[in-house]
Amino acid sequence: MGGLYFEQFSVGQTFVHEIRRTVTDMDNILFSALTYNPAAVHIDHEYAKSTEFGKPLMNSIFTLGLIIGLSVQDTTLGTTVGNLGMEETKFPRPVFAGDTLRAETKILALRDSKSRPTQGIVTFEHRGFNQRDEEVAYCRRTGLMMRRPI
Repeated sequence: MGGLYFEQFSVGQTFVHEIRRTVTDMDNILFSALTYNPAAVHIDHEYAKSTEFGKPLMNSIFTLGLIIGLSVQDTTLGTTVGNLGMEETKFPRPVFAGDTLRAETKILALRDSKSRPTQGIVTFEHRGFNQRDEEVAYCRRTGLMMRRPI
């Protein structure tokens, strides 16, 4: 188990996640197909040529999922109960096939669960960057985390 228990987090703690991932056109096509998103800006190269970007944009929900996924090994693997919500999600720059993404996570808040004494609530700030260190994704996520077993 690589994740941390609730008590192992501290406000201000920052993780620079080691794993990076180069995204591909197939990731974009497959994710868009699996989520029933037929937007031409993601799946149609000819259409995308006519846009300001000149090529397909990676599906932003794929980007968000990847950025959070890159954080799991260091933070929540095997210790999370579930996501409670996401706020202030932003995509300040586009992502394209061939970009290599990395993630950083900061702990913003901790609080006891009022209804679940064996669990606590952690607020994570996830930031995603491309190979040029440009921020491409941001979100605050609240997760319900296990406490350390007694």
